[in-house]
Amino acid sequence: MGCLLSTPDVAGETRRRPKNIGEIVVFVPGLRIPMPLDFALPLGDGLSKSLIERLSALRTRIVVMAGQEAPVTTKPRRTATQHGGSTLADLQQALEDYLPVLLGLVANGNHLKHNLQFRWINQEDKVEETTMSDSWYEVLSVLHLMAVLSLSQANLLLLPNTSADAYHSKVLEERKRASIDIFLKAAGYLDFAVQQVLPQLPLELRNDLPLDLKEGVLKALCLQALGQGVEIQLGMAIDSVKATLAVKRRLACEMVKYWHQAQEYIMDLPLANGWGEKHKLFVQWKHVEAKAVAYYLHGLILEEGNTSAEIATAALQAAEEYLKESKKACESFHTAPPLSRNPALWGAGKYLAERIPKDISSKTINLDRKKHEMIMQLAPALPDFALSLKPDEYQLPSMDHSWNDLQAQNLFLTK
Repeated sequence: MGCLLSTPDVAGETRRRPKNIGEIVVFVPGLRIPMPLDFALPLGDGLSKSLIERLSALRTRIVVMAGQEAPVTTKPRRTATQHGGSTLADLQQALEDYLPVLLGLVANGNHLKHNLQFRWINQEDKVEETTMSDSWYEVLSVLHLMAVLSLSQANLLLLPNTSADAYHSKVLEERKRASIDIFLKAAGYLDFAVQQVLPQLPLELRNDLPLDLKEGVLKALCLQALGQGVEIQLGMAIDSVKATLAVKRRLACEMVKYWHQAQEYIMDLPLANGWGEKHKLFVQWKHVEAKAVAYYLHGLILEEGNTSAEIATAALQAAEEYLKESKKACESFHTAPPLSRNPALWGAGKYLAERIPKDISSKTINLDRKKHEMIMQLAPALPDFALSLKPDEYQLPSMDHSWNDLQAQNLFLTK
């Protein structure tokens, strides 16, 4: 049975946070950072020197690179290391290299599973760091970090191009498509973590996991990835002359469902400590923004059909109210620490800002202005569409072959 050690965030010496994270399209919680670990003493009698050195080298590489790559670091940022620097792609590869070797510690019957004290710095929990002596906790932490790095990669792809190459604030079509694939990959890591890794931990350890790794947060991050993938699809549909109004409405309604589910998972969790509160505000903002787009498109379709003008107008008025809420929610998110800001508007956000005020004001100018609550009561229900985007089907890699000889030597207990 793994034991738990949590360190309260008292002096704030270990977990420093940036004051400003600049432009963001995709919210990325601060990276959880692994702390150094001595493999030799706990594993010395059970593993070969070469395997211990390999585990140590692979994890040390991650410790160094994560400390440099994270927006919140445990030491001053350095530009290069003996490991060749640290980019998002390099850190992702380091995690993928470590995972097959790590899996030997969680293989069925390995009596070394609880010998190591894995310590990670948290970001969304008031507890500064959490240590557990269960190798499945390390697997869970690695998968979470892989997912967060994927979200970071998507964010970089979607930020406006600032080079003087005539693109300026427009994101290239290829980068939008690539970001959708990355969102699905991130969702795949998180979905696998929830479905396959969390159940491997004893119930008492699952209850003691930091908020960063709680089931609700993992599910909310998974749904965020899917919701942002649909948002990119909607933006591309808006920019396409071939996409029908019905297609755009369907995507917008799907987006509402993803963000609604994400909000249900995350809103009651006591997320705190800067990143946690900002995470909640991001989900709230994107949920309201999605409703504004969905009601606007729904109202336009109702206008074209045989529905009464009053119902169509009610949908459009709801869109206008949600747009107002969205602007306030956006401001609350960006002004919450660490500070952030929106890049130049594009896609669904630009569509909202340009079309709704102009279209709706012209359609409702002669109507009495109703109070917010009444407008929402009169708004028709949005159509209920099945969700189309699903997480990638992720599977853990095979256990590294370096463990094969140890299995033959009965390191692993048999039934």
